[in-house]
Amino acid sequence: MKKTHIIIAYFALIISLGFTNCSKSEHAQKAFERAHNLLPSPEKLVLFKEVFILNKQTRIAQHPKAVRAIDALQHRLETSSGYQLPITEKHSNNNIIFKDLDNTNSLGNDGYKLIITSKGIEIGANHGNGFFYAVQTLLQLMDDRIWHDHGSEKRKWAIATLEIQDRPKHQWRSLMFDSGREYQSVEFIKSYLDRLAMLKMNVFHWHLTEGRGWRIEIKKYPKLTDIGAFVAEGPSKGKFYTQEEIREVVAYAAKKNIEVVPEIDIPGHSEAALSAYPEYTCFGQAPESVMAFTSTLFCAGQEKTYQFLEDVFDEVCALFPSQYIHIGGDEAPKANWDKCVHCQNSIKQKGLKNSHELQIDFTNRIAAYLKSKGRKAICWGDVIHQEGPELEDNVVVYWWNWRGHKDKALKAAVKKNVPVICGTNYYTYLNFPVTPWTSYKANRTFDLKTAYEQNPSNLTEDKIMEYGNVLGMGTCLWTDWYVYQDMIDKRVFPRIYALAEQMWHKGTAVPFDEFHQKVKAQYPKLKILNVDYGPAMKEDIGPDFTWDQPEITKN
Repeated sequence: MKKTHIIIAYFALIISLGFTNCSKSEHAQKAFERAHNLLPSPEKLVLFKEVFILNKQTRIAQHPKAVRAIDALQHRLETSSGYQLPITEKHSNNNIIFKDLDNTNSLGNDGYKLIITSKGIEIGANHGNGFFYAVQTLLQLMDDRIWHDHGSEKRKWAIATLEIQDRPKHQWRSLMFDSGREYQSVEFIKSYLDRLAMLKMNVFHWHLTEGRGWRIEIKKYPKLTDIGAFVAEGPSKGKFYTQEEIREVVAYAAKKNIEVVPEIDIPGHSEAALSAYPEYTCFGQAPESVMAFTSTLFCAGQEKTYQFLEDVFDEVCALFPSQYIHIGGDEAPKANWDKCVHCQNSIKQKGLKNSHELQIDFTNRIAAYLKSKGRKAICWGDVIHQEGPELEDNVVVYWWNWRGHKDKALKAAVKKNVPVICGTNYYTYLNFPVTPWTSYKANRTFDLKTAYEQNPSNLTEDKIMEYGNVLGMGTCLWTDWYVYQDMIDKRVFPRIYALAEQMWHKGTAVPFDEFHQKVKAQYPKLKILNVDYGPAMKEDIGPDFTWDQPEITKN
């Protein structure tokens, strides 16, 4: 396995810090500390002896592929310093230059080269994505005050001179929010899109429907939100996203190089939808409860069910340009299907063996419909735990249930050559706190060290090459057991740094103690960003700490 190369010119660095001006020396030292603490870690980093001073006279050489990258840099500078850098067509000293790399490199669409000398900055990439991620690295190399939103009055930025060559380990790098159980505001979601961009994560997986709430406006079926958003008590009751708000989130994410992948969970976890439209259940009856997954599923044996779902996905596809649509498929007890005349007739007519095979048939029909619209369907690993019909060729499996099935879904996906996303509940589920809380007992807790060293989803590069069909890695923030919006920050941060590192960083992982120090170096920035980050380790938890937010109640 290729090792990460971090080379520091120690002698030259010592000389460079020997400035007669103490303040200048301190600025230089802090610049080199920031370079050493980059997260996620770059594949190759070489530090030199001087600093580059970015100031109002610095020019940006325009490049057609770097529009998003330049916009991101200009926005941060204008917000924190009150000025934008002039755009130039010339390449000269004190410039930030974007240039195309030759086609012989192996950096792909997301990789980049960043060279900083005392005279200027040069960024090379194959694609706009690479330019964007190079700018994210550049922003980390600047003083933390670059993250101020109300002006830091800082006009000059000392940046370490260096050379970075970087590319991601995984193509898919995602965070999921469960907005079905508990709603999060549009502004809160936007704030997390900002943070995902900083972490070089490129997918926001948006779980929009659940038993406890249907959160996406569907024009053809207004009762989905008129009734489905109101089925559970609590602060999320009645809240949902209008189609205009969804377009706003999707557009904002695109500026951050993030793909928004919606999830419409079927045939189970659909109690909210089936409370609004009980005619699509097996027996025409609304579910008795919406607080846990039940046997009240979408009926797989009636044609009208498929017409309803196709209508829903028509509107979903119109709202989300993503090539992927997540269609759930997990935790769907089949007791009603086993008793339903329509479902049993469908099993017989199609020559299926049982209700599990009926679910695969159901899944394949929806996947085929999405394929006709140029989309791929993601399903939770439950659809591949048992033998059955082959999945449609546009299906991707999300491996999640390590607690219940260890690597069964991963192995099955590899065997069947089905693309797979790795995001196991041990240890990528950030709703699991560091210490026990309500129904999260000790066996549903983990700290930064556990996530960094024991995450089953963190496959080695050798394994990824061997399997050949690993699309990437994801992390989830579920909101069951009343994880409200104001409780999210302390669960996500700082542990997400371990997961973002595993998604991006190629090469040998640094020892945990060194990584932990890099994480601690992020805390001042998180404070500036008003992130209410929680503990990384159990020993960080003081006697007054609580995972709750006392001002929030369930009713």
